[in-house]
Amino acid sequence: MALLGVALACGLAACGVGGQAASGPAPTPRVDRFDERRAFSLLREQVERYGPRPAGSVASQRLATRLRRLLPGGRYEAVPNGLRNVVGVLPGRAPAIVIGAHYDTEALPRDFVGANDGAAGTAAVVELARALARRPPGGPELRFVLFDGEEEPAGGDIFTQGTRGSRAYVALHRDEVGAMVLLDYVANKGLSLPREEGSNTKLWGRLRAAAKRVGVLRAFPDDSTFEIFDDHTAFTQAGIPAIDLIDFDYRYRDTARDTVDKVSPRSLDVAGEAVAELIRSWPR
Repeated sequence: MALLGVALACGLAACGVGGQAASGPAPTPRVDRFDERRAFSLLREQVERYGPRPAGSVASQRLATRLRRLLPGGRYEAVPNGLRNVVGVLPGRAPAIVIGAHYDTEALPRDFVGANDGAAGTAAVVELARALARRPPGGPELRFVLFDGEEEPAGGDIFTQGTRGSRAYVALHRDEVGAMVLLDYVANKGLSLPREEGSNTKLWGRLRAAAKRVGVLRAFPDDSTFEIFDDHTAFTQAGIPAIDLIDFDYRYRDTARDTVDKVSPRSLDVAGEAVAELIRSWPR
């Protein structure tokens, strides 16, 4: 993903953008619906068992096979150029809510393993599918979508060659989706998730209210940060309310140092419990 209107080669400090980094550990939720230990185990598995996982690679294809088995009714949906999204569904009424993340990693540097950028969101979505299988009846259909090809190919342009999976998904399903929640950088220590400027304000307000109910509002400051080109962008451009949970001040962003020791089960728990509460409390 990239900042809209900012050169890709320009770091946050050099460009003079970016929010205040959080200090101290993430808050502890007062509920226990999301299993952060199991989610963190899947995060670790992606990094340590599969290593770098750029779109179309053997490692990415092997991971997709694993993820399909972990989602309810898991299946593949084709993305152009031989890629594939991994999709699971919990039945409910229309329109559907999409809960998504990307499972591919940066093509460069070649030793990039994406603990926070790829593995964290993927692990959170899989665990949310488990947690929300026990939600009260009568809610909307839930679609858990792990997007392929979020990152651009080596030497490519993120704005024209990135977000391939989400753009393909919206092209096929835009009339079936009522809202979208994206989880991206959600496991870094000291997690802070201000509203990304491209995120729908009403839906973000509902997420903050959910975060307050489960005791993690401190991680969702009443502030906003720059717009980011990410997998939610195709949804917002199609007129679908969407939000992006992303702590873009993550200091190891886009480097080979984005490794398991830089992320935290508690941060995963904060994001997971807030999103679970948002969906469980969705109007019926």
